[in-house]
Amino acid sequence: MSSTPWPRIAAFVLVALGCTAAPADEVADKALARCAVIGAPTDRLACYDALAGRAQAPLAPPPAASGPAPTTLLAPKEPVSAVPLNEGGESLMSKYWELDARDKRGIFNFTGFHPNFVLPVHVASDINRTPHSPTQATVTTPDYSHTEGKIQLSLRTKLLQDVLLPGADLWAGYTQQSLWQVYNAADSRPFRNTDYQPELMVVVPAPEGLRPLPWGWQWRFGQLGIVHESNGQSDPLSRSWNRVYLGAGFERGDVGLTAHVWKRLSEDPDNDNNPDITSYVGRGDLQLTWTPGRATASLLVRSPLKTLNRGSAQFELTYPVYRDQPNGLRWFLQVFSGYGETLTDYNFRQTSVGAGVTFLQF
Repeated sequence: MSSTPWPRIAAFVLVALGCTAAPADEVADKALARCAVIGAPTDRLACYDALAGRAQAPLAPPPAASGPAPTTLLAPKEPVSAVPLNEGGESLMSKYWELDARDKRGIFNFTGFHPNFVLPVHVASDINRTPHSPTQATVTTPDYSHTEGKIQLSLRTKLLQDVLLPGADLWAGYTQQSLWQVYNAADSRPFRNTDYQPELMVVVPAPEGLRPLPWGWQWRFGQLGIVHESNGQSDPLSRSWNRVYLGAGFERGDVGLTAHVWKRLSEDPDNDNNPDITSYVGRGDLQLTWTPGRATASLLVRSPLKTLNRGSAQFELTYPVYRDQPNGLRWFLQVFSGYGETLTDYNFRQTSVGAGVTFLQF
């Protein structure tokens, strides 16, 4: 009597199981990879939670043997992919300011505010070697180089949610910008200028019935804020001012438009370091943004409103360093022309070009 070929049967079963498991592992790895590239921590966690739910489903106890197992059809989950936030008809302004109920993330979640960037190369057409103002003496600065580095860090967080008006939120923001003479070894590579800007703002979503505007535009939000800006220097280089502003945001597909007008808060004339700052920097701004896909572009124009020969214009262009991670590290190009690239240079005209990377998207 021949013996049963158990070793061969066992080997066949193991091979079959291995062939079945490999595709499942591959699918799981791809799903985890899709979650890993999501930029927003809350959305990334939700993706992992969804995967964990699918993985645990087979571990549920089997139905009783007394009858046939019921059949349950599960709705397919939306695929998670690393795409720019405004694709799929979603509102970029709503995601940024958490205007719609589905975009609310709660309070004290720190995210990016203005662009966060490191520009290893920043070249200025002119350097202000004699900073001055009507109330401050002229100072002669060192022989700074036209080529330097530029760094900006900017964060915001929501302090209160759904306060005062339906959907209205109270935000706090902080921005710090520095120009670093990193290539100026003769002067020990000093920081040429650093500006500090804390602010508070209330953002109110536009009422549903008032959103539609002509030509496909939508009014998305209104804004009220207060800003302090200072360069942290002592006299005679000290520069600072406070202002309150009103703003509004509008959207049409992948094009956004924000507008602000502000009023400088009055100061004691004896302590005012820059009494004519609004005549140079401006009394309002207009920003146009375009997010057609992975690339983004923006143009910010500031104007004194009373004259066209002052103010400034700033153009920015970004593109992801890694195409499959558009919300991660991005190439960054910035071009500035006009008055007030820094607070010390509020009454000094120059043109500059900087290139580097931006990070910590919202």
